[in-house]
Amino acid sequence: MGIIVWCVLFAIVIFFAFVATRMAAQNKEDGLHDTGLAIIEFGRAFPTEAIRQLQATENGQAIFVRLHDNKAGFMRNMSRHFACHLIQPGRVRVISSQTGRGLVIDFLDAPHHNGDFEFASAKESAEVALWLLGNYIAEPDKGLPSGVISVANKQ
Repeated sequence: MGIIVWCVLFAIVIFFAFVATRMAAQNKEDGLHDTGLAIIEFGRAFPTEAIRQLQATENGQAIFVRLHDNKAGFMRNMSRHFACHLIQPGRVRVISSQTGRGLVIDFLDAPHHNGDFEFASAKESAEVALWLLGNYIAEPDKGLPSGVISVANKQ
């Protein structure tokens, strides 16, 4: 009788270990590879912003969002939830990574999101850099001072 109880207990322990490892593996695989989920989550965080384009990092843990009025947003998988951030103009620093396929980004308003973000290709990295560059200059700073003639206007 004692050996049957021990066998049943051993089987239960093995079953729970199997379930726990499957759940841990599922959490590792979860990310933002599903753009539909990213659209829903970002739309829930910022319902008045219209999404124009999304670009995921290579590992799917972050997505950069291009918005309708050339603003930029950012989403990051925080294991149990997604952190959404609207990037304010002039509040981000961007440097190309050493691989050429990524960006080293410093968010001045949210330093806990700073990091290296690798993309599948250099083209995708450049695209996101352009979004952030368009968002990098605050609106009042975009205009030229009066009386200054730009090279494009000279004839």
